[in-house]
Amino acid sequence: MKKYKKIRNNHAPKNSGGERISVLDTSVIIEKVASRLIKQDKLSGKIIIPNAALAELEHQANFNQETGFIGLDELSDLHELARQEKIILEFQGPRPEAGQIKHAKLGEIDAIVRDLAQKNSAELITADFVQAKSAESLGISVHFIKIKKQRKALEIEKFFGKDTMSVHLKEDSLPYGKCGAPGTWHLAKLGEKTLPRDTLQRFSKEIVEKARMTENAFVEISKPGLTIVQYGEYRIVIVKPPISDGIEITAVRPIKKFAISHYSLDEPIMKRFEKARGIIIAGEPGSGKSTFAQALAEFYSDLGKIVKTVESPRDLQLPPNITQYSKNFASSSDIHDILFLSRPDYVIFDEMRR
Repeated sequence: MKKYKKIRNNHAPKNSGGERISVLDTSVIIEKVASRLIKQDKLSGKIIIPNAALAELEHQANFNQETGFIGLDELSDLHELARQEKIILEFQGPRPEAGQIKHAKLGEIDAIVRDLAQKNSAELITADFVQAKSAESLGISVHFIKIKKQRKALEIEKFFGKDTMSVHLKEDSLPYGKCGAPGTWHLAKLGEKTLPRDTLQRFSKEIVEKARMTENAFVEISKPGLTIVQYGEYRIVIVKPPISDGIEITAVRPIKKFAISHYSLDEPIMKRFEKARGIIIAGEPGSGKSTFAQALAEFYSDLGKIVKTVESPRDLQLPPNITQYSKNFASSSDIHDILFLSRPDYVIFDEMRR
């Protein structure tokens, strides 16, 4: 069950009839907070959905982004609650222009939502801290909800056995998995029934929804037709049309973690590791490159060296003293500047390009 921590809740505005008025922004719709609070009798009165938020969700759904579908499902749930007369549901405000949707992350949609709350003298309910602070600075009554993150099992975890390295799911195909250990794995069927499209859609929706409310989980990449999630130890890639010819989910779990001593390397090689620079780790998929890179990173860290990684996505399982930078949240120039100024002794790159 989701748990919510209420950080700020000013006195909720009411109309002349004593009815509570609330405006929901996109963040709280995607988190599916409102429907749960209504069912718990913690939210009532008039609920206003900004047309700008609806347009943003439609845009995301049209580009096969899971957050869009999650948000639209929440709006359907709110319609049902309105039908049961638990709330009054209204859609208000202008629809944003294409450029405003494109720049939603820069605050364009949030500004429209704040204006709507101010116009209606309503309480703004949000799960976005910056939105809450911005609205508060304008004198808008704010109900900011911080979501407590708890680890929840995913449905796709049922495909993982003790020695399963990765699971490969595609619509209208049998589920397969790579089982064994790096370098000695085999491909195995994980079921006798093909997976229909709606099952893959359910899996992908659950992955993104739980990643947003689970500790040690996050959506690293969310683009039209592509979502990459780090969910605890699982690296999950969700691909949809038009990028692929059908919905496909690949989940990878590291099942082995070795120290450098496991590889029984000759003493001259170990000495070279201590002094050398410019090491290239090469091999076919599943041969153990990442496992060896992890061992090498910890080896240098244990020598008292400053070690950092540059990854996309960040999927190496490393201790907290090794910083992992993501190429998805900073430009190559930014990461170059960070590395130049922080002066690490060793940097591990996940790939080499141009």
